[in-house]
Amino acid sequence: MSNYSTLSLQQEGQTLIITINRPEVLNALAPQVIEDLDAVITEFLQNPEIKGGIITGAGTKAFVAGADISQIRSIPAEQTEAFAQRGQMVFSRIENSPKPIIAAVNGFALGGGCELAMSCHLRIASENAKFGQPEVNLGLVAGYGGTQRLPRLVGLGRATEMLLTAKMLTANEALQIGLANDVVPSDQLIPRSLAMLQTIYEKSPLAVALTLKAIYAGVYGPETGMKAEAKAFGDAARSKDGREGTSAFVEKRKPNFTGE
Repeated sequence: MSNYSTLSLQQEGQTLIITINRPEVLNALAPQVIEDLDAVITEFLQNPEIKGGIITGAGTKAFVAGADISQIRSIPAEQTEAFAQRGQMVFSRIENSPKPIIAAVNGFALGGGCELAMSCHLRIASENAKFGQPEVNLGLVAGYGGTQRLPRLVGLGRATEMLLTAKMLTANEALQIGLANDVVPSDQLIPRSLAMLQTIYEKSPLAVALTLKAIYAGVYGPETGMKAEAKAFGDAARSKDGREGTSAFVEKRKPNFTGE
């Protein structure tokens, strides 16, 4: 496997463990992380020795605590929609993988981190995990599939509440509503994920791949929802509120939203 500046890779038997390795910024999703994920998924899919994958974050505080807000602020206005579309494309490659991929959620999975976890086929959380879509706090909209995947996983009412209030869920709350598949002590997170994949490996690889294909064929119709989300992200990021919200976050102050 190749070397990546933002990821560390470890092969355990037939499983590739992909660790987002930016613990100093709580594994925030800078554009380079998205590019590295895209490249490693290509290698993952092409390697016949690997039957499944785990995506996790370095350290114990965060899976991924969100996008890199300082970099979002620097995106030219005319490129904001394309920024969302790029992340959507990479996360859709994860979701459409014929090999099972588990998100091992250690700590915060917020914003883009929650969206990354939802793009994986299964989510196992440590007891200290937290899930949320706090984009509205910054005058933004979830842009990497959050408005589409969250309602499908937890239902329209709960998803709407999370997206509009920025409510954060504990690991057990996520388990109760179906956002997490299991909750385990932190030291059991990777072993539990490996064990679940091993159970899947005992089944027909073809049947597993076809089952995943059938599941998502039934979930997704035309990609109008994703396109609408990318446009909404672009509109929000270009707005006065979006600029104010991201500035306030970086400057550690309360934003003054005007609805413009």
